[in-house]
Amino acid sequence: MPDRPTRGQGLTSPYLAPGFYDSAIAGGRHRAIVGGRWDETGRAQMDLLVEAGLRPHHHLLDIGAGALRLGCKAVPYLDPGHYWATDADRGLMLAGHAAELADPARLNPAQLVEDADFAFPGIPDRITHAIAFAVFPHLPAAHLARALTGLTRFPALESLLFTVFLAPEAAAAGPVRQPDGVVTHPARPPYHLTAAQVHDLAAATGWGLTRLDRMLPRGQVAFAARPLRGAG
Repeated sequence: MPDRPTRGQGLTSPYLAPGFYDSAIAGGRHRAIVGGRWDETGRAQMDLLVEAGLRPHHHLLDIGAGALRLGCKAVPYLDPGHYWATDADRGLMLAGHAAELADPARLNPAQLVEDADFAFPGIPDRITHAIAFAVFPHLPAAHLARALTGLTRFPALESLLFTVFLAPEAAAAGPVRQPDGVVTHPARPPYHLTAAQVHDLAAATGWGLTRLDRMLPRGQVAFAARPLRGAG
């Protein structure tokens, strides 16, 4: 679970503010709180997955799925029952299920799993592809390490896609203006990492990384990770 603030400290993520999800959902803002650019970002996610080899018969895990910005595109693409999603707030996913799916019957709500710890409870071993898009820019680096560690338990997993904000080594200790204008920080949201930090986290948890050469919304950088099973 994302770190809770202690007295005198700020929130490590804006999504931890008390009542954040409930008030947003009640106000019909389930799209807005997952970052805006709804259709553009959902299409970018689907494009990344298809380029990574996702096909309808595969089984996808959408980590930090929010209000199903990707789900509303992935569910019709995948065979029925092949989409699973996690998020820190299940109510947000259910709001997306009710409002955003062209055919809600194609997705059993039981496959929308609340998970703030990157423990992936109840997610089946048959998952072949996973994506965590615009998740880790909101969280300290320890959560990326936790997710990478947790995902090693899926024996059929072929590919994980995730995004981060990157900062040059020489500037990473302070705020950095990203190509799309977002200002990121080393110790408060939105967070950035250096490329070396990302590669070190992946290596320490058993993953090989490839940086993808693709312009993404808000200047995020995508990585494709593959498990290093049997390496060593």
